[in-house]
Order: sequence, then C-alpha cells, then structure tokens
Amino acid sequence: MTNIVRSGAFLQQCWSVHPLCVAVKRMGDDRTMVLTCSSCRSAHHLTINLVVPKDPVGQGTGTAGEDVSAETLLSACVMTHRASLTLREMDVFQDVVVLRCADCRRHYALHVSAFETHQR
Repeated sequence: MTNIVRSGAFLQQCWSVHPLCVAVKRMGDDRTMVLTCSSCRSAHHLTINLVVPKDPVGQGTGTAGEDVSAETLLSACVMTHRASLTLREMDVFQDVVVLRCADCRRHYALHVSAFETHQR
C-alpha cells in the first residue's frame, strides 16, 4: 500500500536533500508528469496547468518553429531525451516547477495545479 501526500513541499524537500536523484520518468496524455527519486523511492505526480518556455539569460528562444507550443516541445524532450531533463527550480508558493533540458538547452516553467507524492 502506498501513502499519498498532496503537497508540493514533499517534492521540494526530496529535491533539496538529494537533487541528483530526482529524474523525469514520464509525461502522460492527461497533462500529468511523473518525477521519481531513486534515493527515497518516491514518485511525484504533477498535474500541469500550463507550460511556459523560460529562456536562459543571454539566449533567444532558439527555435525555428515559433508556433510550436511549449507543451509540445516538452513532450518531445521527454520522449527523445528524458535523461537530459532535470529539475532546476521550484516555488511551492507559486506552484511552479522549472525543468531544463541539457540536450536542447530549453527551460520549461510548469505551472502545477496539483502535487501528489506516492511513497512506498
């Protein structure tokens, strides 16, 4: 039986204690992203409200197709080079999680409507 906690604070605590162990596992069609932690064996489920591209300082968007949505770009990153996605920033007061893709050098600000941590 897994224990489910509905708070972003558990993801923030997990990430602050062992940031290298938190990885993107998958992104579902129902706008849910799952992050797992190999250290505490938790699965963090994020229900995504909005994905906003966040340009790193000193770089433009760098995309040829400006009309492609940020959610589509994020889904492509998850499918093609999931291991390159890392959690970079988190704000539990604003319910925002920032991911970075090392391969395509994009940053994504995920506005989260619900957090769930599944603990084994």
